[in-house]
Amino acid sequence: QREINTTDPIYYKWTQWIFLQIYNSWLNPETNRAEPISTYRGTDPDTVRLAYVADVPVNWCPELGTVLANEEVVDGKSEVGGFPVVRRPMRQWMLRITAYAERLLNELEGLDWPAGIKLLQRNWIGRSEGAEIDFKIDKSDRKIRVFTTRPDTLYGGTFLVIAPEHSLVDLIVSEEQWPAVREYRERTARKSELERADLSKVKTGVFTGAYAINPATNEKIPVCIADYVLLGYGTGAIGGVPAHDERDLEFAKKFDLPIVVVVQPTGDEAAFGFTGEGIAINSPIINGLTSAEAKKKITSWLEQRGLGKRAINYKLRDWLFSRQRYWGEPFPVVWENGKHRALQEKELPLVPPPLDDYKPTGTGEPPLAKAKEWVRYSEKAFRETNTMPQWAGSCWYYLRFCDPHNDERFVGEEAERYWMGGDKPGGVDLYVGGTEHAVLHLLYARFWQKVLFDLGYVSKPEPFQRLVNQGIILGEDNQKMSKSRGNIVNPDDVIDQHGADAFRCYEMFMGPLEQMKPWSTRGVEGVARFLARVWRLLMTENQAGEWNVSKKIKAVDSSKQQQKLLHATVKKVTEDIESFSFNTAISQMMIFVNAFTNVATIPLSAMRTFLVLLNPFAPHISSELWERLGGEFGDARGDVSQQSWPAYDERLLIEDEVEIVIQINGKLRDRIKMPIEATEGELKTAALASPNIQARVAGKTVRNVIVVPKKLVNVVVT
Repeated sequence: QREINTTDPIYYKWTQWIFLQIYNSWLNPETNRAEPISTYRGTDPDTVRLAYVADVPVNWCPELGTVLANEEVVDGKSEVGGFPVVRRPMRQWMLRITAYAERLLNELEGLDWPAGIKLLQRNWIGRSEGAEIDFKIDKSDRKIRVFTTRPDTLYGGTFLVIAPEHSLVDLIVSEEQWPAVREYRERTARKSELERADLSKVKTGVFTGAYAINPATNEKIPVCIADYVLLGYGTGAIGGVPAHDERDLEFAKKFDLPIVVVVQPTGDEAAFGFTGEGIAINSPIINGLTSAEAKKKITSWLEQRGLGKRAINYKLRDWLFSRQRYWGEPFPVVWENGKHRALQEKELPLVPPPLDDYKPTGTGEPPLAKAKEWVRYSEKAFRETNTMPQWAGSCWYYLRFCDPHNDERFVGEEAERYWMGGDKPGGVDLYVGGTEHAVLHLLYARFWQKVLFDLGYVSKPEPFQRLVNQGIILGEDNQKMSKSRGNIVNPDDVIDQHGADAFRCYEMFMGPLEQMKPWSTRGVEGVARFLARVWRLLMTENQAGEWNVSKKIKAVDSSKQQQKLLHATVKKVTEDIESFSFNTAISQMMIFVNAFTNVATIPLSAMRTFLVLLNPFAPHISSELWERLGGEFGDARGDVSQQSWPAYDERLLIEDEVEIVIQINGKLRDRIKMPIEATEGELKTAALASPNIQARVAGKTVRNVIVVPKKLVNVVVT
């Protein structure tokens, strides 16, 4: 009844509606919260909208006629077909996720997520503290702004490198250098950002013919372009400090640029090529200061002179949210006189028109552009023809599960507060998913949730409180299962041979949920034998081959030791289920079964409790045995799956006896059980009364008896 389909217009009506809320909002820096765009008091709301349009470089494949993700480009060619790929600017819809960078980072702390996933998100967001420094272009009024985390190395800056796509390139390049710059930009356009960011590749670049002024030294330094500088990170420009940065050093050596050491290590390392923190040298304003002190002083010096300022930078970029393909939610937006505006809510869902040919156009124009009548909204207005990415529908599906049939809202207020309630920041109690979702889906869903929270549509600032990453099951050869390796295990074959319960239990018994684990046929057989022991514990086979409830099972009270084991098992299984330690829960149930296997009388109540514990792991056999017990004892209580989960008594888990080791001259000779509160005198008396000890000390003189309470008694004899 709660099934949803993100491609159903009934569902994506609300995906489009949420987009409109993002489109019609901005992040107020004073409150650090999203607010309706109507509260913005500036002159151009489009400059602050959380959804906006920008011309951004994309990977364009002319042969395929479509935009490709960075991961789909290998060595400048499409992964599919091996066609050439170039970088070109295209009009795209963007979501201003960077406005939420600080909150996305800080609010990870309140989530019960694996440390590794949190680290991946922190690194993806990539917060860096430093300074923005303005370098004036020589013989010009223009400036290049550079972000650096090491302003203390400013005196060592001997060149600037800017991204080939930087807007200043066309304005500062000299006539002599223009052909080389143009040719280099064309080559760069054939590379993906992943290739450009590869640290191992040989550094390349071209001099623009322009010089900038280092604000600390007042010296002219060359301005180059290089593909390892990306326009989307920082300001798209970096200061080259070759003495203290590996990439800059490689670049400087290749192009014979000056190298000035400005940081002296405090240890034995060489200053040349040192990238750590130390003591400032060759830097008049900050000489002798530690790197931390030097950063503060040089930044203040720059601020006082209007040459720079303190800044925080993020690796995170705004989310490119449009695709040039047919499948995907159409944007509820129309264009008129070069301006975009939102559709009204009553016009949703906006359904894509049927197309005979929905392949890419080859021109960069989306397939929806072919539907001329659909595109024409009015005499002067035209529909947006890009579509939303596959992430859109999955950014909020968990909210729709709370209220899947609501026609009035994406989720009802009461339903949202009921299902997403609690005292934790995250609404969904548990999310089980692979690490492949670490930085894209999970980050996007967090962003959407925060916008909806700010606008008052949901009660929680985070979507998922607890996250567990499941490992994968490998083949018996320890390799990932695949047809080509011939190591695939067909579940149907395992079930036919050993039963569904054995298959299910073995998957949980293989090891911790988070780990990758190799399949073992012997392991399945071992779990099948355990379930067979469970069956034989409660059932006996007569000569006719019929199975009946064992006569050992009686409606009697459990012994003290049996009660202890039962309550310990309830506690262990309960806690292990909560922590996803299914393998150790099954191990505890194996211990329980072994303890009852050879007893003369098996308490009925203990077996019933055990079957309730076993049911989530082996539902078929536990249900069958539960029904057999009910039939035998005439007190059937409904299926085992309908029973309340058993509780345990902490008092029964407290050990009132302890095993005491008895030694003679330091060598183990016996073990005895004693009350945990036994005195030293009682332990000494019991040890000397042990038949084993009496036999070994006969004819010898007891010189001393050393007692370690609750642990051991050592009898010293000669």
